Amino acid sequence: EEFEQTFKVYDENATFQYFKSFRRARVNYSSPLFSANARIDLHEAFVCGQRIKCFFFQPITIPKDTDDPHLKLPAPHKQFLISPPASPPVDWEQTLESRPVINYDLIQAIAQLAPGEAHEIHPQSKDQPGIIVHICEDPEGYQSPGKPCIQQTKCPERNT
Repeated sequence: EEFEQTFKVYDENATFQYFKSFRRARVNYSSPLFSANARIDLHEAFVCGQRIKCFFFQPITIPKDTDDPHLKLPAPHKQFLISPPASPPVDWEQTLESRPVINYDLIQAIAQLAPGEAHEIHPQSKDQPGIIVHICEDPEGYQSPGKPCIQQTKCPERNT
């Protein structure tokens, strides 16, 4: 009650949110002017026997221009960022990395492979053998051979 009255001096319509696990409280004022006055007067002040610190928080506004409530994806040039060094040297600046190289020909060739068919990878020539891949279908699926059995061995005798 004493805590709330201290802040309601600046705005009777102030609302409070208590975060007990963080030992924090959030005071919402109806005007930025009220919150500025409270921040100036009450920062480092003693309230309920404790010194308090006051901070501003910017209101979070979600644009209503779209019907999609989800966040937008980040720009693609930052999706494969390499971290800077732990202690960057003087005048170090981060450079934009090049986009990842995607070999679409390789992806298309892999997609066309089908079980039971032979695929010629490298044609035979006079000096080189041909390379033909036969894709096998395993009807039972891959099964792990299981845990290997380790034989118990006798501990060597110790000479003390």
